[in-house]
Amino acid sequence: MNQPCLVADIGGSNARFGLVEKSGGSVVHVRTLPVAAHAGLAEAVESYLAGLPGGADALPIKPVLGAVAVATAIAGDRVEFTNSPWSFSIEAVRTRLGLDKLLVLNDFEALALSLPRLRGDQLHAPDGLPTPKGTLAVIGPGTGLGVGGVIETAHGWVALPGEGGHATLAPADDYESELLALVRRDYAHVSAERLLSGIGLPVLHGAVARQAGHMVAPALTAEQIVEAGTTGSDALCVRTLEVFCALLGGFAGSVALTLGARGGVYIGGGIVPRLGELFFRSRFRERFEAKGRFRGYLEVVPTVLITDTLAALSGAALALEQIDL
Repeated sequence: MNQPCLVADIGGSNARFGLVEKSGGSVVHVRTLPVAAHAGLAEAVESYLAGLPGGADALPIKPVLGAVAVATAIAGDRVEFTNSPWSFSIEAVRTRLGLDKLLVLNDFEALALSLPRLRGDQLHAPDGLPTPKGTLAVIGPGTGLGVGGVIETAHGWVALPGEGGHATLAPADDYESELLALVRRDYAHVSAERLLSGIGLPVLHGAVARQAGHMVAPALTAEQIVEAGTTGSDALCVRTLEVFCALLGGFAGSVALTLGARGGVYIGGGIVPRLGELFFRSRFRERFEAKGRFRGYLEVVPTVLITDTLAALSGAALALEQIDL
């Protein structure tokens, strides 16, 4: 990749953009735009380029390659987002933007590819940062719940895209079984994303409230639940975040076992970094390891928090480097 590249990470709420000037280069001119403020991907890209210092015309060399990570599964030319009204044709966007090539990949495929390159200032690991090796997994509660992995091979790191956030969520005790039974009154399938995400936190909060005897749960957004829970100003929100961290730990342990991610499980997304020390005091790690006969297997698997919400941009650039241009 010896030509300038446009990179993007498109979630359900935010669209993050940047430029990479050459292979292995840093992502520069990073900017985040709200998805709701733009009709679609092409319009958001044009808005991003126009907002660069001096506008798109001021760039010494305009990007001719693009790599876009999207929060949905990729199958063919048509891209339909899971938690956003956006949809687009890859070829139509490429043509409109005047790109020679436009690579579209799953957002957690891109985030997984970023893992081996992440620096210490992009991560937080209370027990020390691991050396990337073998198989790594990443999960991320944001608007939805992403899951991905990356495997070290003789030819470099190879990503494993998937939709693990839509796997069925399993309870670990009677209390969690009661919560999931309450949620199943409204949803036939209770996936991990149904509770462990921005769209899921209000659902989880409602179930926690009903289980505690509240006939009508207060209608709060995910942002309000996180704010009230982290400050301790609302007992139901505090309890919701405690349950959230415990369920996330159990789910993360299952992902580690499924992928054989002995090199580490990384936690991304926009929610967990906002929980601060509450997350590290929670039952996340306890529940991560609580897998019966395989406790010993998981006890030595590191869990690391990704604090840099822009990490997937570098992973998108690496994906473009890996393909034969």
